[in-house]
Amino acid sequence: MAVHKAGRKAGRVAAAVAAVTLIGVAASACGPDEDKGGGTVSEKPAAKSPGSDAPEAEAPPASSAQLADVPASVKGGVITVGDPKAKHTVKVYEDPRCPFCKKFEEGGAQALVKPVADGKVKVEYTLASFLDKNLGGSGSVNAVNALRAAAEAGKFPQFHASVFANQPEHETDDAYTPAFLLKIADKVDGLRGGAFDKAVTNGTYKKWVGEAMTSFTDDGIQGTPSVFIDGKKPDGNSLYEQAAFAKELKSAGIS
Repeated sequence: MAVHKAGRKAGRVAAAVAAVTLIGVAASACGPDEDKGGGTVSEKPAAKSPGSDAPEAEAPPASSAQLADVPASVKGGVITVGDPKAKHTVKVYEDPRCPFCKKFEEGGAQALVKPVADGKVKVEYTLASFLDKNLGGSGSVNAVNALRAAAEAGKFPQFHASVFANQPEHETDDAYTPAFLLKIADKVDGLRGGAFDKAVTNGTYKKWVGEAMTSFTDDGIQGTPSVFIDGKKPDGNSLYEQAAFAKELKSAGIS
């Protein structure tokens, strides 16, 4: 009997440890809600809007200036930054409202700046917008639309960095309004202009936003950020530290 009790206790402990491990994994990424088959989605908390007066925007990190002359191209639902002929490819899946994507951009992604600027690697961005459905609002769709407009204007890398630098403190804040995105664009030299401003205000690329979300879903991605170096997934913990992600890149022959 004592053996059976010990076995049950050990089983409960193992189950608890497994549960904690899963919680830890879930807490390190943002994931889309799954439809349970009835065509409805569980009720979400109402998104908070900043109102008509958009807050002031912060400047992007200085490192983004190194990418000012790096080309960006659009194919299907993917935006590619870097020399198209670069030997190495890093795939990045992000949602602008995901706080873990901001952690990646401020951490591991900084190790990509020099290799991209040097033409050693290209980065393929698939930009999702599922957090609008999860949290309410339209911030992700607005931001992805504006990012597509920035690619058209030849300023995607700098604006991309600026968008994440100005991510709201709480993901429930539906802060990426067209007005705020234009203020963010003010921090990128040469981005504001008639075509860009109109695209942001009118949602010119919202059809493409849907195409990008389809690419995200078709690739079977379950959460953001998801990153692949030449098709291989690096250690998840490395995404949030520049030095750790630099080691992952070096092991793939990128430095």
